[in-house]
Amino acid sequence: MMKLTGFLGAATALVIAAPAMAQDADRGFNGIYVGAAGGYDVQPNDVGSGVLFDRNLDGQYGDVVRTGSGANAFSPGFCNGQARNQLSPAAGGSCANDKDDWAYYGRIGADAQRGRIVVGIVGEFGTTNITDGVSAFSSTPASYVFNRGIDWEAGIRGRVGFTPNDTTLFYGAFGPGYARIDRAFGSTNTTNTFTGSGKRNQFGIQGGGGIEQRIGQHLSIGLEYVYHQYQDNDYVVRATGAAGTPFTNAANGGSTSGTDFIRTDDKFRWHSMRATVGFRF
Repeated sequence: MMKLTGFLGAATALVIAAPAMAQDADRGFNGIYVGAAGGYDVQPNDVGSGVLFDRNLDGQYGDVVRTGSGANAFSPGFCNGQARNQLSPAAGGSCANDKDDWAYYGRIGADAQRGRIVVGIVGEFGTTNITDGVSAFSSTPASYVFNRGIDWEAGIRGRVGFTPNDTTLFYGAFGPGYARIDRAFGSTNTTNTFTGSGKRNQFGIQGGGGIEQRIGQHLSIGLEYVYHQYQDNDYVVRATGAAGTPFTNAANGGSTSGTDFIRTDDKFRWHSMRATVGFRF
């Protein structure tokens, strides 16, 4: 959070000072531009996130994984974030928070101004270093951790804005996103075998707004907020192994073929606070 506060403070000061340097700017927002956007990405706190189980592999999640005595094997519970060891927070363990981090994008766009109204389109491609995790804990004890991140993201947003003086633009933007989501799973359980890691390209949405300030004949700078959301509900991990473990014990209502896991939070979403720079032709 201190990184984000410092970034916003420096970027805001630059935008506030920009009008004094804008006297030589071409008037208006028209034509094609190229540029970059960079800033800090923050994830919402997914309180209550957990893991669901399908013991009989019928595609219906919400089953209870039971030990040989019939007790709930996952009675220690769940936590949002990545487990630091095999112990649940209730047993003295802890979980690392989801990782907020920096993001970097290149962009190209075009605008057309009619009076005080500006309409345009902007396309982007880049990456963010955030990771989003959730952990489950069994009474063994053992931990089971889902993680996901973004390898790359592309987006096209239409934008509509208002300029009071032909050098400052206030705008909103919305459009589709397309991202490569990298999903992974790990466990301290060495008795069973777990399969299910991979990447998926997924469509989503992006939306937000910002302020852009012209400086000189070709340069512009700005501040921007963007919200990102992607559906991520098809990542399944299967636990297999010798018959008789809680995941492969047919006597407890399951299947000897194993148990499927999914995470309960099926949306990958985050907030971007950025500084932007553009060169207008």
